[in-house]
Amino acid sequence: MRVSFGSWAFLYGPYSSQPVPLDDVCSRLAEAGYDGVEICGFPPHLTLERYATASSRKHVQRLLDDLGLGISGYVPDLTMMNPTVEGNRKKYLDLLRRHVEVCADLGSPTLRVDTGAAPGSIPESEYADTADRLASLWRDAAEAAAEARVRMVWEFEPGFAFNKPSEVVDIFEQVGHPNFQVLFDTCHAYLCGVVGARQQGDPETLAGGVGQFLDLLSGRIGHIHIVDTDGTLYGEETSRHCPFGMGVIDFPALAEKLKAVPGVNWWCVDLSFWPGSWDLLEPSLNYVRRLLG
Repeated sequence: MRVSFGSWAFLYGPYSSQPVPLDDVCSRLAEAGYDGVEICGFPPHLTLERYATASSRKHVQRLLDDLGLGISGYVPDLTMMNPTVEGNRKKYLDLLRRHVEVCADLGSPTLRVDTGAAPGSIPESEYADTADRLASLWRDAAEAAAEARVRMVWEFEPGFAFNKPSEVVDIFEQVGHPNFQVLFDTCHAYLCGVVGARQQGDPETLAGGVGQFLDLLSGRIGHIHIVDTDGTLYGEETSRHCPFGMGVIDFPALAEKLKAVPGVNWWCVDLSFWPGSWDLLEPSLNYVRRLLG
């Protein structure tokens, strides 16, 4: 198992006014002892506009090689093409294929997607049809990614629709493509599976917590983000990420289940929106290394 860190931690929240350049992030991760980086496709990191060609992306590949870093995944900017909107199908697929090319050029094993729609934005009368439409679109998207040998992973979270445990399972089954899997973020799993945050209709929670959520998604997980949470929302929108030991997740009890997830070669530490993440790189890595034994 290799450990990476999500570069987006140095773009948002307390870092939004002065985002840290990708080159500096990678250098710092190598210095801290990480095995790799998970790259954000939002500005000012690796965007389609800034790195429009394969040759321009060679700079990033050379940087990672020189630093001895791998890449665990790529988070593309798909925000302009909400996949739940019927008229966006072709545009979404065209944009996704461009991001798949980025993954192929960088050697990224995964490409992350989300449902794009805010919780409560889909009328109840259209909810089932929207889920069907989304699953059909993602089936074609997963096939496009498979052609480049890039795994497509869906990150569910309170900030986006279809975040109930049963909905995650249902949409996974509806997509039904071997190249489509779930990105399991421990922080989001707590907010969605234990708190029932921002769910449409009646809340749905799991008595067995994050561990039960892992069991529920057995055989469906293709990537893991690992981070603690205090069980509250950040900005009333998505899960609040906390440094290990400052939250409520019992990682020593959860570690064996996480390690038993088949086919996952990376754990990505995700300290989104947390002030001082820059100085928490070594403590976070040491904590995860201890969990890995």
